[in-house]
Amino acid sequence: MDSMLNGIHELWTVLVTDIGYLISPHWWRTHAVALFNILMIDLTLAGDNAIVVGMAASRVEKSMRTKVIFWGILGAVILRIIFSSVAQQMLQVIGLTFAGGILLLFVCWKMYKQIVEADTHSMEEVEKSLASNAPHPNQTTFWGALWTIILADLSMSLDNVLAVAGAAGESTLVLIIGLAIAIILMAAASTYIAKLLARYPWIAWVGLAIILYVALDMIYRDSHRIACVNYGIGCSESIWQGIKHRLGFGG
Repeated sequence: MDSMLNGIHELWTVLVTDIGYLISPHWWRTHAVALFNILMIDLTLAGDNAIVVGMAASRVEKSMRTKVIFWGILGAVILRIIFSSVAQQMLQVIGLTFAGGILLLFVCWKMYKQIVEADTHSMEEVEKSLASNAPHPNQTTFWGALWTIILADLSMSLDNVLAVAGAAGESTLVLIIGLAIAIILMAAASTYIAKLLARYPWIAWVGLAIILYVALDMIYRDSHRIACVNYGIGCSESIWQGIKHRLGFGG
């Protein structure tokens, strides 16, 4: 608990210190690629949250569905803040970025299967279930539905924060902007995004490609950090820098 509170305090301190960068055109140009990647990651992952929350809420009595949706979204917001408070610090530990990249590869595999096999419920199905007055065949209690959402949110929040932290690199301000975008999209537009992803699958493919790149970059960077510590070679080279150097464009 102390480490989590310290992480949140450090995030806030860095945000207050770096807030002046937001009015700097140079800062926006420097981090434009990272911010675009984070936006696409958040877009790609926000739709799943709406479907999971909606499906769980449809299994309770209609009078309780709004309450389940509210607490489900609030729980996801809290989990993302908690994970973000420690994610960037943990990714500075040699070896953990490598492990995070491996975990993101697994996330990519799950996303790939969902896109190719259409292995998800459509938002239209979920909305019909929520609007129905008929009891759900697998009806559950308020706490049962909320527990289902919390378990799903644990995985989805970790996936989202890990991908965003990897894309943000060492910039805490970029990480916080990414967290804010994720929360806004999830709370205000996740239902629309779920429909958008179903209508335009290419958005999901772009998001998948970016998350795959972030995963490979995390593995590549940390492999070089491990080699640097043990052998003094390849220190702090990103995968993009490595590609440029090997093509003869590196400076």
